[in-house]
Amino acid sequence: MLAVRTGNPFVFRRLRESVNNTTPPVFQQADGYRHVSTRYDAAHGALWVFLRPGHRACFSFELLEDLRRFQRGIEALSGRSDKAGDQVRYVILASSTPGVFNFGGDLSLFSRCVKELDADTLRKYAIACIDVIYHHIVGYGLPLTTLSLVQGDALGGGFEAALSSDVLVAERRALMGFPEVLFNLFPGMGAYNLLLRRIGVLHTEKALMSGKMFRAEELHAKGLVDILAEDGAGERTVYEYIVRQGGKDRAAAGIHQVRRRLAPVKYEQLLEVVEIWVDTALRMGPRELRMMEKLVRAQERVAVLPARQETAEFPPAR
Repeated sequence: MLAVRTGNPFVFRRLRESVNNTTPPVFQQADGYRHVSTRYDAAHGALWVFLRPGHRACFSFELLEDLRRFQRGIEALSGRSDKAGDQVRYVILASSTPGVFNFGGDLSLFSRCVKELDADTLRKYAIACIDVIYHHIVGYGLPLTTLSLVQGDALGGGFEAALSSDVLVAERRALMGFPEVLFNLFPGMGAYNLLLRRIGVLHTEKALMSGKMFRAEELHAKGLVDILAEDGAGERTVYEYIVRQGGKDRAAAGIHQVRRRLAPVKYEQLLEVVEIWVDTALRMGPRELRMMEKLVRAQERVAVLPARQETAEFPPAR
């Protein structure tokens, strides 16, 4: 675990000046992502994907579809004979919404499905979530390192997404947690598996049952945040990590592949958990639904400022 302080601004400017320079031909302009944007830094082999949700920063079906299409583009590199996959050494998940990484599941959709006893839509949504989570966990079948950069609130599924990376970088101000227990539910798209690999059964279940939000500094001490960044310095900290790796990036990617083999998150297990989650969700009563809808209204009151414009330079899915 590392706590990184703001580095030399001149060095960071030099790092950023390399972004998008001499972009290899394989990274062509992407076709019309609506809910994510990408940026490719050829000098460091760093492919960024920024979450750009709509009026509420949750994982909608549309956002999940864009993420999965982006992922299929990465996976297509593994079958190329020209070693194009070697050009991507880091895939970095971040957010374009100031102060928010992601609020997690689409609670408005959940509420409607529970009221209508619509198990099929709940199941379809949950499977779309684990499809995105799983392929990020396994590194797309490539020898690369995945990172999450959390610069704001990461709740429920947002925290799950952050934990799905090999390396989790978070700014001190970031708050993360699983509030699902407050409306008598649990996070069912990988949280248990991902926490288990890092902190064991006892601490996993305590975290899931607490409903608490934790500051990044607390989670860094617990081993859930790998690198602690100063507020406002998250992106710089990611680049400093990449530079520190230097000629060790393949060794690090190999170690992450070993972790995936020896401490795997299995897709079949995620599917089994989804069934338990759907059954539990459908048992929610009026009080739990009112609590969920109250949280939806609170999320909608969060001002979503204009997102950063990023250059989309990744090929469309095939």
